[in-house]
Amino acid sequence: MDTMRDRFIATTARLLDEDPRLAVVLAEISRDGFERAERAHPDRVVNVGIREQLLIGAGAGMALTGMRPIMHTFASFLVERPFEQVKLDLGHQGVGGVLVSAGASYDWPAGGFTHMSPGDVALLDTLDGWTVHVPGHPDEAEALLRLAAGGDDRVYVRLSLQSNRAGRPVGGGGFATVREGRDGVVIAVGPMLDNVLTATEDLDVTVLYATTVRPFDAAGLHRAVGATEGADVVVVEPYLAGTSTAAANDALADLPHRVLGLGVGRAELRRYGHMDEHLVAHGLDPRGLRERISGFVRR
Repeated sequence: MDTMRDRFIATTARLLDEDPRLAVVLAEISRDGFERAERAHPDRVVNVGIREQLLIGAGAGMALTGMRPIMHTFASFLVERPFEQVKLDLGHQGVGGVLVSAGASYDWPAGGFTHMSPGDVALLDTLDGWTVHVPGHPDEAEALLRLAAGGDDRVYVRLSLQSNRAGRPVGGGGFATVREGRDGVVIAVGPMLDNVLTATEDLDVTVLYATTVRPFDAAGLHRAVGATEGADVVVVEPYLAGTSTAAANDALADLPHRVLGLGVGRAELRRYGHMDEHLVAHGLDPRGLRERISGFVRR
């Protein structure tokens, strides 16, 4: 199976052929994958070099002319390093664009902490008007990318090497019900779904699947909790733990409830190891999730 990043490159190259409004702005990362597209559309595939602030600034400038820019690099260089440009050049100027990241929270541990970005979604949460997609499979990444490319708003598509075994229909914006139960609700975000399903296979809980986390599906969560006997909610995210607990609490403000946020911890792991080792260290493997979910949900 191809990776989400592979699918992004192939899909975007096709979209450039189909839509003259689209442009791609790169900062060296993935440039080799766009060689053909760059030859075919030299005015709409722009590599600014290792200048991430310019990456966002150039994309925003294109958006001001009516183009639809897709800006791409590793998450830490796309959201964290040029955050001021994301805030001002896109948000303050009121223009749209699509940020597409790679690397996620710890996809390439050998690259060190500079190439890890567990706080990207939480950081974007400080800004208004962003849609955030977190696909869990390359098929979902393609569908969400196509949706983002066809719009005019500000969208972040967070890609990862982590992937569920099978893709699911996406694009509606709301959370999808994968399993129904009576003792509580577990929200699995993007590539966390398979591990959540394994961890909860003999627990009587509802499992919701989220590939669009902003806007947060408050109504969908409220309905799901209302259909259970317990108002315990666990949010399992592949980035900073607790990123969406405030949104979940707001959604359930009129109900007595408890919320547990699981995800990447704040403590820096300085022995970088491998991606699977990071999953275990943060308790995001099936065993770790099982222990924490079963210990939280009241039965």
